[in-house]
Amino acid sequence: MKPPLERLRRRLQQRRKLRSPTGLRFAIADRLEQLNPLQWDALAEGQSWFFSRDYLAMLEQVPPDCLQPRYGLICDDEGPIAAVVMQWVALEAERMRPVAGRRIGLQALVDGLGERALVCGNLLSYGMHAVAMAPDVEPESVWPAVAELLYRVRRAEKLAGRSGFVIVKDVIEPRGVDVLAGLSYRGVETEPNMVLALDPAWASHEHYLGSLASKYRSSVRKQIMEPLRDAGLTLHAFEPGEDAALHARMHELYLQVHENASFRPFTLHAGYFGALARSAGPACIRHAGVFDRDSRLLGFIVTLLDGEQAIAYHIGFDRAASAALPLYLGLLHASIGDAIALRAREVSLGRTALEPKARLGARPQPMQVWMRHRQPLLNQLTLRLLGLVPHEDAPDRNPFKTQ
Repeated sequence: MKPPLERLRRRLQQRRKLRSPTGLRFAIADRLEQLNPLQWDALAEGQSWFFSRDYLAMLEQVPPDCLQPRYGLICDDEGPIAAVVMQWVALEAERMRPVAGRRIGLQALVDGLGERALVCGNLLSYGMHAVAMAPDVEPESVWPAVAELLYRVRRAEKLAGRSGFVIVKDVIEPRGVDVLAGLSYRGVETEPNMVLALDPAWASHEHYLGSLASKYRSSVRKQIMEPLRDAGLTLHAFEPGEDAALHARMHELYLQVHENASFRPFTLHAGYFGALARSAGPACIRHAGVFDRDSRLLGFIVTLLDGEQAIAYHIGFDRAASAALPLYLGLLHASIGDAIALRAREVSLGRTALEPKARLGARPQPMQVWMRHRQPLLNQLTLRLLGLVPHEDAPDRNPFKTQ
């Protein structure tokens, strides 16, 4: 055991080192085209599609009104070591209504938000889409540079308005990120992302159903599929193409779900769904919908292939119809079928509705956000309040047959 004074001295030395410039070089841009495309592509290769220039350029064309993109490249003497995706978001209290009984103590904090936050990551996705690192660098050496980059971006934008919070979104692998604790950041666990592993032997949704224990399989058929069929509804794939009326209907159904959510920091652009389909291409994106007898769309889900993972990405449905019919659950099953067709290894189902997703066989993938506020006193208050925020735990379910 080191003497207390020696331990304190070492901690102070580590703190001073963290708060000193890293000596690395930074390129910061408002638009991705301002950065070296070859360097960005070299870092994005083999990473998530959400780092691709195709996706990020699409998002620049149809951005949510309250989001502004920023990008950064971090380089050492040998070249680029990390690409960083950032977003400025205007925090508006009416977009973050606390759920009754679940966020005790945060109402005053939410009501007081009248500034912008700098998000390291992507508010439109689940997962670590914040930093793409070169394969030969250690995360522990990169995260201090990411913190310096975020500091530079925040300080450079004082003329655009107050900016207090800095948030690193959706940390899955904590290795290296915990260095941020020495810079007054705190990691807060969120609801988990629910991920369903897909058996390579499954060739269709029917194969998935066949793997379920009889009571779960019977529940899917009798409580989801049969009610939809008895109501004269059909659940099948569709291609939105360039059909402007269909795009408008998708956006309308998306809004019906979105406007009922307690936490909605952004609203998608009306032209977003068409732009997303064109950007991803038919080999990587599937659309499934619930249609009535008149072929009117009552609900849809977009499933996106990102490497070996499929993502049940966007959903929308008629809330009046869903009060009597299991539209939501039917769309989740459609996404599983589309993920199997895309030959994905797993499908990410997102953070909400943990119980029904557990009944599908999805397992929780823990996630954290790391955040700090520029004002030390408010930072301490915020971090203490965040420590009081409960998050829903996924129930333990195994719907599959046992050997």
